[in-house]
Amino acid sequence: MKFQRIKDLREDHDKLQKDIAKLLGISQQYYSEYEKGNRTIPIQHLITLAKYYNVSIDYIVGLSTDVNGKNKKTS
Repeated sequence: MKFQRIKDLREDHDKLQKDIAKLLGISQQYYSEYEKGNRTIPIQHLITLAKYYNVSIDYIVGLSTDVNGKNKKTS
């Protein structure tokens, strides 16, 4: 599954893939696979990203249109 929002959030915060990869303790190439949807993001990395960007996991994975996890999608 591709998580477009992790790329959007990274770019909105003027960060490079290598910056976020360092935060997660992985290589830039491995992180790139998350953005492309070629690898599943472990829950611990989702938690780290949500805390770092101050958004909800629901927002990151597309279950909500609100960064705080409100306004959840029903479909």
